[in-house]
Amino acid sequence: MFSRVVAMVRKEFIHILRDPGTLAMVFLVPAIELVLFGYAINTTVDHLPTVVLDQADDRLSRAFVQSLVNSTMFDLAGYVTDVQSVRAAIDDGRAKVGVIIPPTYAQDLEAGRTAEVQVLIDGSDPTVAQSALYAIESLGQAESGAALANRLAARGLALPGTAIDVRPIVLYNPSMLSINFMIPGLIGLIMQLQTIMLTAFAIVREREQGTFEQLIVTPIRPVEIMIGKLLPYVFIAFVNVGIILAVGIFWFKATFAGDLGLLLALAGLFLFSTLGLGLLISTISRTQLQATQLSIFVMLPSMLLTGFVFPRDTMPWPLYDLGFLVPLTFFLRILRGVMLKGVGLDVLWVDVLPMTVLGLSLFLLSASRFRKQLV
Repeated sequence: MFSRVVAMVRKEFIHILRDPGTLAMVFLVPAIELVLFGYAINTTVDHLPTVVLDQADDRLSRAFVQSLVNSTMFDLAGYVTDVQSVRAAIDDGRAKVGVIIPPTYAQDLEAGRTAEVQVLIDGSDPTVAQSALYAIESLGQAESGAALANRLAARGLALPGTAIDVRPIVLYNPSMLSINFMIPGLIGLIMQLQTIMLTAFAIVREREQGTFEQLIVTPIRPVEIMIGKLLPYVFIAFVNVGIILAVGIFWFKATFAGDLGLLLALAGLFLFSTLGLGLLISTISRTQLQATQLSIFVMLPSMLLTGFVFPRDTMPWPLYDLGFLVPLTFFLRILRGVMLKGVGLDVLWVDVLPMTVLGLSLFLLSASRFRKQLV
């Protein structure tokens, strides 16, 4: 019995070693997963890009801005000249926080009155918004206490309840509900998952079932085979978008503030990349097992590096930059921009352009690898 088991084990190892592609995936994927999870999962939010509208522009207002920077929670992304520019910077993602200091800031402090500072916070990511809200309120209390102490020491004035009144306003998602953040992400992730998996299996399944030979002897050209294979999955993807949107909006009450037609048009552009990735996997894989493993391998960075769950601002720079190679990174910002912020192409073009270029590049690369032949 023992000798027969040993023979069977030996036979199985021979089969494994004859499939180096699957073997490499078995050993490489766990190591890559550990590295990505280890570096990408970081719930500590800091160094938030912040724009400042300093209408006072004096020593005390500059000291307040410096205290923001010194806290390490806020990084100064620049100064703006009007309130509309503060909102625009948050709309297009250049800033997560906007600080508006009034012209009378120094005069109010020196006269013993309460100086009001308005803070706009991007609420499209509840994790970031909650961290920013807590930090700005804590900083406001600390600065107010310091200003009161200085005023007492200098003039002995009667003190009001507070010297600096920081008034935060959470934009787009005032209640900071996680569902408003997750639903757009799930739409993009499910679109990518389904189109990649279905497209990847489309060619591999033909090979395994032996029906690919029938396509070889037909007069159908390779491009016609490819288009015919992909179009049904485009239709399926759009149906799923409609289902997910309907469930998210009507069942979970997720916010939708933008243009549905614009969202569907940009979703069509995103499908170029997902279909291209699926087709590329199908040209590389020889079995459905390999296609499954490669699809999972693609999905892992899509969940970790795109901002689907964890804020990209908390990632180290190599992983942050690596996220720009994943089309879902741009599409998630588009989804959240349309659904939560209600912005249009005048703001979204900074994500639409690279997503389109990356998607078309992947699609053309995949199409060039597709051959109407047995491999």
